[in-house]
Amino acid sequence: MRVVITGGAGFLGSHMTDRLISEGHQVVAIDNLVTGDLTNIARHRSNPDFEFIHHDVSNHLFVTGHLEWVLHFASPASPIDYLHLPIQTLKAGAMGTHNALGLAKAKGAKFLLTSTSEIYGDPLVHPQHEEYWGNVNPIGPRGVYDEAKRYAEALAMAYHREHKLDVRTVRIFNTYGPRNRVDDGRVVPTLINQALRGEPLTVFGNGTQTRSFQYVDDLIEGIRRLMNIEYNRPVNIGNPNEISIMDFARLILKLTGSRSPIEFRPLPQDDPKTRCPDISRAKEILDWEPVVFVEEGLRKTIEWYRNILV
Repeated sequence: MRVVITGGAGFLGSHMTDRLISEGHQVVAIDNLVTGDLTNIARHRSNPDFEFIHHDVSNHLFVTGHLEWVLHFASPASPIDYLHLPIQTLKAGAMGTHNALGLAKAKGAKFLLTSTSEIYGDPLVHPQHEEYWGNVNPIGPRGVYDEAKRYAEALAMAYHREHKLDVRTVRIFNTYGPRNRVDDGRVVPTLINQALRGEPLTVFGNGTQTRSFQYVDDLIEGIRRLMNIEYNRPVNIGNPNEISIMDFARLILKLTGSRSPIEFRPLPQDDPKTRCPDISRAKEILDWEPVVFVEEGLRKTIEWYRNILV
């Protein structure tokens, strides 16, 4: 196949690039490099089956030649990024998704939207299943990301209903692993790098809020399986093993051998109190569930950060 991956130089897009190249497919990675990094795809730059296009998908998107898939990963995805780039985040979710859908329609390609667990907001249902409509503050600071993804889902389904476009939507829960930027701002890279540097680990609120962390390889496997079946409704891909942020910080200290203290800071506005996926649908239709235990994935991730911090 020949596949477009928007956001192809980013954390998740580059891992999907690795997977498809390893399977012998051709990949066209598109990225404006605002949050992506060319080092993430450097290993492929001399590969004739790989092409990189420096482009902002919020602008008209055109790719020559045939395409079988359009995988839309492009968007700032961490609170630091989308609070710093609110307009760009909204444009990536709205105009970027529109352009990526238009490309898929023009090429007769299958389309994937990478959505997010953030569409559930600060959930009133636990764990979160795909039929839950969410509890989002549309005008809060996090709304620029949450609502961009909610709009993107609505747009993808409109293309499916109106134009019969073959769409997939994956709702991604907290994912970590190598290539997650040091300054990304999300909890895993932040705590690991604070621990490795001997700095205080910052925990917001009292640390009782929960998250469910999955290793990046599990996510890529779930997406890969979703692309191979006929299913057009959203699917949660995440790890249902919930952990409090306080316990997670203690685990980071244990695995890094760090003696850093834990420092508490005020909880950001609209920060979700819980986050845990119901993966019944993924188990049923994809025969998928995460296989990488959190300690195993964290050891691999910590080792990657050790190497880049040298």
